[in-house]
Amino acid sequence: MTNVFHCQKKAFTLIELLVVIAIIGILGSLAAISLQSARSRARDAKRVSDIKQIQIALELYYNNYNEYPASIANSISYGDTIYMLIVPTAPTPADGDCDAINNAYIYATSNSSYTISFCLGSDTGGLLADDNKAIPGGIISIP
Repeated sequence: MTNVFHCQKKAFTLIELLVVIAIIGILGSLAAISLQSARSRARDAKRVSDIKQIQIALELYYNNYNEYPASIANSISYGDTIYMLIVPTAPTPADGDCDAINNAYIYATSNSSYTISFCLGSDTGGLLADDNKAIPGGIISIP
């Protein structure tokens, strides 16, 4: 008598492999969508933080000179006193209904007051999406 061993190799079928690849693809897509949303919220939070930092520098400047600077293009300073060495620029890309033009921080002054216009892609920290303004009293949403 001879003993014959019959070995069968165990392997995945093509269908099983395709199902696993499809599941991994779906999970990857969901992760990418979630990451994009988190990045957008982070850019909006940075915009609000930048504006608050600029406001602090402007108020320090005003306390010393009883007027706001004519321009804040690169820095906020007067003589040897530097209130903000590098004025931040808005993060890119623009989010939500914002475009490249209103994504920028736009500063205007009349010596006794100022406005900084900026755009948010979504509601952030009590501010509404789209156009907002920073003024000496705080930050307001433009309806």
